[in-house]
Amino acid sequence: MARCGNKLLLAAAVLFLGISGAAAEDAQVNTIQDIFRHLRTCWKPPPPAKARPIDITVVVSFNRTGNILGHPRITYESAEASDNDRLQYRIAVMEALQRCTPMPFTDAMAGAAAGRPFAIQFRNRKTSPPTQERPA
Repeated sequence: MARCGNKLLLAAAVLFLGISGAAAEDAQVNTIQDIFRHLRTCWKPPPPAKARPIDITVVVSFNRTGNILGHPRITYESAEASDNDRLQYRIAVMEALQRCTPMPFTDAMAGAAAGRPFAIQFRNRKTSPPTQERPA
């Protein structure tokens, strides 16, 4: 199973690196809450026909210019997710990050956010039932 998970992450990373997209048009990001708000504007979950709704968390850091620093890392996925669900949501998360970067930081926020990891939760359920966390 770990081998399949590595393939899924690799596929999502390849897709992420291969996408050319424009940053989301939005107001400047001046607070941590603005980072999350900005990312929500870029989030497009897979349609229900492609994957069942799951929750997924990614840890990502930005540099001063608002570009992604290093590689985003999936740290949580709903335990009941199938391999296909995980793949579709990993792709959707990477596409959202691509659409939202470079993050339009103000000068003050650029200095405050640079290099710091942010755990971004993408929830696609109306209410999340209690589940055991499953490492990605």
